[in-house]
Amino acid sequence: MSGKNTTRITAEKGKQEFFIEREFEAPRELVFRTFNEPEFLLQWMGPSNMEMRIDKLDNRSGGSYRFVHSLCNGGGEFGFNGVIHEVSAPERLIRTFEFEGLPERGHVSLEFLTLTELPGNRTRVHIQSVFKSVEDRDGLLQSGMEGGLNEGYNKLDELLASSIINN
Repeated sequence: MSGKNTTRITAEKGKQEFFIEREFEAPRELVFRTFNEPEFLLQWMGPSNMEMRIDKLDNRSGGSYRFVHSLCNGGGEFGFNGVIHEVSAPERLIRTFEFEGLPERGHVSLEFLTLTELPGNRTRVHIQSVFKSVEDRDGLLQSGMEGGLNEGYNKLDELLASSIINN
């Protein structure tokens, strides 16, 4: 299943935003759960060579989160955190994102995640990420995030197809 749907990232030159779009072979309510429930996030979010732990997830409007990715070979940890502005099940999530590995704080983006029902029990995920500067946006795009995003979404495809989540 991991080859059927592809991730599309659109980043117009000189803009402080990019867009991510991906379709999944599952109903919107189920896809929403995988983006919001810790037991599912831990199974798919991030690259294949990393494990994730959730230090904090107060998943409600006005809440916050902190996730840490660790290299499976013990090579280091990478934290990121944010504030959750809105959780509107099953169609929308608005939150900030800040990678903690930069020399100074303040490189925060605002993410708008929208889930749209498609025919045949399918779902389109659309994410708009808005950055403080074009340089911040370009830095994230050049960080290798696209590879990690695709690996994570491929794991999510497998999770959505499994009987574990469909119960």
